[in-house]
Amino acid sequence: MLQLSQVHYRPAACPKDLLNGINLKAEFGNPIVIAGASGEGKTSLVEVISGLSKAQKGIISWNNKALSPRQRRWLCGVVFQFPERHFLGLTVSQELRLGHRRLSTEKQTLVLKKVGLSDIDLRQAPEKLSGGQQRRLALAIQLLRKPKVLLLDEPTAGLDWSVRNEVLGILNKLTNDQILIIVTHEPELFHNLSSKYLLKEGSLKATPTSKKS
Repeated sequence: MLQLSQVHYRPAACPKDLLNGINLKAEFGNPIVIAGASGEGKTSLVEVISGLSKAQKGIISWNNKALSPRQRRWLCGVVFQFPERHFLGLTVSQELRLGHRRLSTEKQTLVLKKVGLSDIDLRQAPEKLSGGQQRRLALAIQLLRKPKVLLLDEPTAGLDWSVRNEVLGILNKLTNDQILIIVTHEPELFHNLSSKYLLKEGSLKATPTSKKS
């Protein structure tokens, strides 16, 4: 279980806390959706949880053991809204292999199949892929790391409806393998997930949800 207790975060240029006493519990099999308008701190929350930014106050723990930012970077995987900004490989194949001493063709094939990229040309540059393909490639890269916690920053933003549905279908299949935390300004797309929160004015509050058939 991942737990946040009274987490406060203030960016260097911000006059007040952007995250003000955040409390959250996340478990396997129970994906969490966090909604909020632009500027409310959704991406900052992702960065703090994953250890990319350091909170000024509060505790972030895994199975009741407090973790440092460095430990959380090992625990978590992050798929950002604009994954193309984080690609380093010259080809899709090279991008998948970054950080791995050995990556078998079998593992590479399995993870690409898992995210719906079985037919992708491994020789092309990641930047040449469509927005939906880039989002799925970024997801494949994180799945190869086998994170316990997978954080997704606006995973459906900017995608057309058919691609959105593909991405949503992929995420639904991952709910038992990783703890999923999704931040989005489109919470209505995740109507099948029961744990929803609203991030507003630095506070995180549970919101009532109704599942659609």
